[in-house]
Amino acid sequence: MIERRAFGKTGVEVSVLGFGGSEIGFLDAPQEAVDRILGAALDQGINVIDTAECYRDSEAKIGKAIAHRRVEYFLFTKCGHNPGLEEFEDWDPRLLEASIDRSLRLLQTDCVDLVQLHTCSADLLAQGDVLRRAREAGKTRWIGFSGDGEDAVAAIRTGAFDTLQTSVNFADQQCIDLTLPLAKEAGLGVIAKRPVANAAWRYAEEPVGMYAHVYWQPLQELQYPFLNDPVEAFRAALQFTLAQDVHTAIVGTQNPERISSNVAESSRPIDQVRIAGIRARWAEIARPDWVGQT
Repeated sequence: MIERRAFGKTGVEVSVLGFGGSEIGFLDAPQEAVDRILGAALDQGINVIDTAECYRDSEAKIGKAIAHRRVEYFLFTKCGHNPGLEEFEDWDPRLLEASIDRSLRLLQTDCVDLVQLHTCSADLLAQGDVLRRAREAGKTRWIGFSGDGEDAVAAIRTGAFDTLQTSVNFADQQCIDLTLPLAKEAGLGVIAKRPVANAAWRYAEEPVGMYAHVYWQPLQELQYPFLNDPVEAFRAALQFTLAQDVHTAIVGTQNPERISSNVAESSRPIDQVRIAGIRARWAEIARPDWVGQT
């Protein structure tokens, strides 16, 4: 059975591997595939599903696929951007309210477990008031911040949020010293996004314009010895993230067959010697501009 960890101060246990809904939206996965992917995820013990308002039709696909199994998983979404609600500016309180209501409708639920401010700057953290009102209205159980760097530090220090979602991987280690200790001290549930560095090692040439681009160059310089073996690279990436002070790591796929292998990898004993080597290499090589990806 997949490992579960106590999710900060929420009082629940979450699977160390969560399912991320960005790929099924951005890569136009057919509904039939989404049904199979999410069904397999729940069947194998994954109990965290994370999506967002701007992942195209991800919320709608998730709602169609597993709304009938709602009691089996914790459902996370985000708000802040305005696709489909262009009458409002990003971060307008009216947008956030409309976005949360739309997410509930698309996800086919009366209440999500977590609504997160989606990568906003520190000066917009006051918009968390909208999320607090949503919690008071019973539309969400918890509220959180999704972001990195000093903005994440500011969010933690407000004391207003239950969770932090932030970039954690072997090509993006800023948070390990900057934000994860603060989140742990505050008792926040910590969600690791981009835990396998967008699998940037797959590309022989720089993937300009692609999501993996930001991690490709650091990996060229870090030259971890396992990067030439795709299986070992994925294993090392996931283990590195799970070895940090996080509770669940969000991994997406549009391939139903990947669910079983991802669950198996998340259940392997962590190679602490390898983890220490990755940290040492980072300390030796990392440049100041290798900061958390937003």
